[in-house]
Amino acid sequence: MSPTESPPTDSPTGWVAAHIHEYVETDGERGHRWKGAPTLLLTTTGRRTGVRRRTALIYGRDGDGYVVAGSWGGRARHPSWYLNLVADPEVEVQVGPDVFHATATTATGGERARLWTLMAGIWPAYDSYQQKTERQIPVVLLRPRR
Repeated sequence: MSPTESPPTDSPTGWVAAHIHEYVETDGERGHRWKGAPTLLLTTTGRRTGVRRRTALIYGRDGDGYVVAGSWGGRARHPSWYLNLVADPEVEVQVGPDVFHATATTATGGERARLWTLMAGIWPAYDSYQQKTERQIPVVLLRPRR
């Protein structure tokens, strides 16, 4: 974080905020794995407010990139973090103790299908989430800008 950036506002969901707090306080030593799955912290910029917002997400790896899914448990709408990164794809990511800037892109076509299979292998519930909603759950690739 540069000196001009404000600290992020964490998820308003209590258990997610607690997960983020533990992750940050221990540099990911606790919190990096959640229910057996690897997690990262994603900070986006609010599309309406400009406020930096942070959430915890399950991730997969694709080369030097990180992959996340905008499932929101199969709800009918996209999660706010996804709408924020569509509006501004420049994000901050923390994986364990490593914090870096990345550019987010939504996967499409064959790349989306390949990355969806990767993510469903890590968190099988993604397939049931997709069945609960008519929207296509987005799969996002986070490419480090190191």
